[in-house]
Amino acid sequence: MNTNAETSADGSADAQTIAVRSTGPLEGTVVVPGAKNSVLKLMATTLLTDGTFELTNVPNIVDVSIMGDLLEAIGVDIERPGPDRLLLTNTGDLTPVAPYELVERIRASINVLGPLLTRCGHVRLSLPGGDDFGARPIDMHIAGLEAMGATFKFSHGYLEAFADRLHGAEITFDFPSVGATENLMTAAVLADGTTIINNAAREPEISDLCEFLVAMGADISGIGTSTLVIEGVEPWALRPVQHHTVPDRIQAATYLAAVAVSGGQLEIEGARAEHMTMLLERFGDMGLDISAVDGGLRVVASERLRSIDIATLPYPGIATDYKPLVITMLAVADGVGIVTENLYPGRFRYVEELQRLGADVRTSGHHAVVRGVPRLSGAPVKAHDIRAGAAMVVAGLAAEGETVISGVHHIDRGYDDLVGRLAAVGATIERRF
Repeated sequence: MNTNAETSADGSADAQTIAVRSTGPLEGTVVVPGAKNSVLKLMATTLLTDGTFELTNVPNIVDVSIMGDLLEAIGVDIERPGPDRLLLTNTGDLTPVAPYELVERIRASINVLGPLLTRCGHVRLSLPGGDDFGARPIDMHIAGLEAMGATFKFSHGYLEAFADRLHGAEITFDFPSVGATENLMTAAVLADGTTIINNAAREPEISDLCEFLVAMGADISGIGTSTLVIEGVEPWALRPVQHHTVPDRIQAATYLAAVAVSGGQLEIEGARAEHMTMLLERFGDMGLDISAVDGGLRVVASERLRSIDIATLPYPGIATDYKPLVITMLAVADGVGIVTENLYPGRFRYVEELQRLGADVRTSGHHAVVRGVPRLSGAPVKAHDIRAGAAMVVAGLAAEGETVISGVHHIDRGYDDLVGRLAAVGATIERRF
C-alpha cells in the first residue's frame, strides 16, 4: 500500500527538505484531516471480524501506508478508492505474525496484539518501533492480557502470545496508557465475561475507537471516562462497519501555533474545541483570541505572545505531542516560561535545533526554561520526530531569513500536506527535492 506522501524525485523522502520564510500574517481556512492516532488503531481493529470496512476522513500520511502494509502481510486486503477513504477487507485467512521490517517502522503496530490474540489465539510480534524519544515499554499491555489468561514468551526479538480464549478481568493501570487501553479493550471485546479497565486513558481517539467497536457490535460502557466496562460477545456478533475518523487535534494545534507566531487569523475547519479544552485555555493565556465556530475554530493573533508556565499531563491535560509547538511559541513570546514534561523525559531533542535558530532554551531533566526573543534567525535544522518536525516548520515562520528542515520523512508520517495547507493561507514555504 502506498501514499503520495512517500514519493520523491529519487524515491527517498530522506532526500527532501522543507524551506520556510517568515512572511507576516496568515489568513484563510485550513482543513484538519483525520487523526493519525485514531485511524491506525481503527485499521488494526478490523482484524476482529470478517468483511469489508470503510474508513473515511483518512489522512494521507506515511504511517497509514505502513500500517496498511502490516495488515496486508497479516491477511487484510486494502484499497484506497479516494484520497481520504480506505476499504479494508478481512477474509478471515489471517497469519498472526507481525514481521520486524514493518513493525520497527511504526509504534502503532503494537495495536494488532489485542485483536489478533483474541481472534486467533496466538500472535508473534516483533517489538514495535516509531519515534525515538525515550523508552515506552509494553509491560502494561502484557500484564493486562496475562490477567485475562494470556501467556507470553520472548525470544529472538519476537514476543509470542497465546490464549485459547481470553476471559474477563478487572485491571487497574498505574498510568492511563493509551496503547494499553486500546489493546486490552480490543482483546476484551471477544473475551469470555466482563472486563473492567480502571484508570483507562480518556483521549478523544480512545472514544473514537470505542464508538467504532460499538458500531461493530461490541458491548462497551463508560466511554469517555476513566472506567471502561466491556462485556465480551461471541465472534459472530461482530460485523464490519463504515466509520468517519475523528479530526486530528495535534494537526489542529500545529495551525494554531503557526498563526500564533506569524500573526493574522485562521479558521481551522474540523478542529473540535471540546477535544482541546485545556490547550485552548492556555493559548488564550498567551494572548490568542480563539473561538468556536460552526465546524471548527477561529483564531486571531494580533499581538506578541505572552510567556506562561505549562506542564504535560495525560488527557484532558496538555498532551506531550503539543509540547514542541508550545516551546516554539514560547521561544518568541514576551517573558520567561517553564515547560515541564511529565510523560517522556527524553523528549527534548528538538531543543538543540531551536537553539540553532536563536531560541534561548535551557533544559534540565524534566524541565525546559524558555526565555523569549523577538525573532528567531533562519538556519538549517533537522526533524527528529513527527511533532518536532512540525515545530521546526512553525519556528521557520517566526525566523528572519530562510529555515531549511531536513528529515522531513518524519513529518510525512503524521502530517497530511503540511506544506500545501500552510502555503494556501499565505506562508512562504516549499518542499524541495
